[in-house]
Amino acid sequence: MPPVAGFGTVQYKRALPFKGPSGAVIFAVVGAIMGVGWYRTIGGRREKHELAREERWSRVYQLPFLVAENDRDAYRRQAAAKAREAIIMKDVPGWEVRSPWESRPLEDARLLRTPPPPIHWLSKAPND
Repeated sequence: MPPVAGFGTVQYKRALPFKGPSGAVIFAVVGAIMGVGWYRTIGGRREKHELAREERWSRVYQLPFLVAENDRDAYRRQAAAKAREAIIMKDVPGWEVRSPWESRPLEDARLLRTPPPPIHWLSKAPND
């Protein structure tokens, strides 16, 4: 027989302990971490591009100095080559030490001739 006061209430709700944050909180935290990461990534890319631009402009501004240094080096090498040539060719009668860019005598002008233009087989129309 049932008890006079009736049966006790049946506990049908789950009484589980709290195991951590909810899914929305985890989603928000992960989104915030990703947002900070993207912010720093984009900032790093901008910094890298700015440094590359600055390096390009510094090279543009240094170019006249580099060209002048190269010209001085070429002049020094040419002067050394002329000095070596003068020492080597001192016993040759009539030999002049000169720059390779100076004009040559007429007997060397044959080296400066350009060859005739090539004759291409399509240059002439066939005779019909």
